[in-house]
Amino acid sequence: MADTKQDIFPVVHWFPGHMAKATRMIKEYVKKVDVVIELLDARIPRSSANPVISEVVGQKPHIVVLNKSDLANPQATKEWVAYFESQGATVLAIDSKTGKGNKQLVKAVERLAQPIIDKWKNKGIRSRSVRTIILGIPNVGKSTLINKLAGAAATRTADKPGHTRGQQWVKIGKDLELLDTPGVLWPKLEDQRAAARLAMTGAISDDVYDLESVMKQLLNQVNEAQPGLLAERYKLKPEELGDADTLLENIGRRRGCLVSGGIVDLDKARRGLVLTDYRNQKLGNLTLDSVNEEPLTKEDETKHDEE
Repeated sequence: MADTKQDIFPVVHWFPGHMAKATRMIKEYVKKVDVVIELLDARIPRSSANPVISEVVGQKPHIVVLNKSDLANPQATKEWVAYFESQGATVLAIDSKTGKGNKQLVKAVERLAQPIIDKWKNKGIRSRSVRTIILGIPNVGKSTLINKLAGAAATRTADKPGHTRGQQWVKIGKDLELLDTPGVLWPKLEDQRAAARLAMTGAISDDVYDLESVMKQLLNQVNEAQPGLLAERYKLKPEELGDADTLLENIGRRRGCLVSGGIVDLDKARRGLVLTDYRNQKLGNLTLDSVNEEPLTKEDETKHDEE
């Protein structure tokens, strides 16, 4: 890998109080639904998989949905779909903004709920709408998906991580009700590579992580996945290429991110150029998580601290 542990540790520990409360609320809401939809970011399927959600779901019928698949590498998305299927999961890749895959999602919910409906009928219970909940980390597209399925702005969407307001049931057609919930991160982001990738994609608020460390990792990953892209995008000459620090310095200089004395404003180059370009898909369809990649463990962090 292009990155090193020195580039990775530490990035962030973030668990606002309202998210702790949301976790408790979600446990209560899951009891009231028939099917759970877990929404993951297709660019970071492992990093955006909240272990708290796995605990909360239990034995409920469960669909894994890879959202924002339009922003991810198509081949990598196929590999992630195959991976989740090998784990016995029902999995779909969608793009909630355009609605691609949404019909298949509704059909999957109905299919998983059918045994429950049959049970109601056998007991002579009057059938009600199938109830489902959409769970995921901040800014993964929960409200956007509900809005698209409902055909209107049924829930209030927000760009700030963790700030979907309240929870409400939204009717989808005749027989389906969806519950939107706040995005929830887990109490401690022990895998700091995953934490960095959550920051890159906007799941973590921009003011609580180490921007320098995150951007080093992003530049290294872009360079590794698509050699030559940064040179083309920022019109860099061969002698201006190099490690992440060299790249950033020359990208900033090329784009005029200068302060008095001709010094490069590195923070402006990091956030105003490279990070913004990545989030706006100017750096290609890049999937940051690899199926075969091992998570960074607590032992890795301890070893780094001892070095």
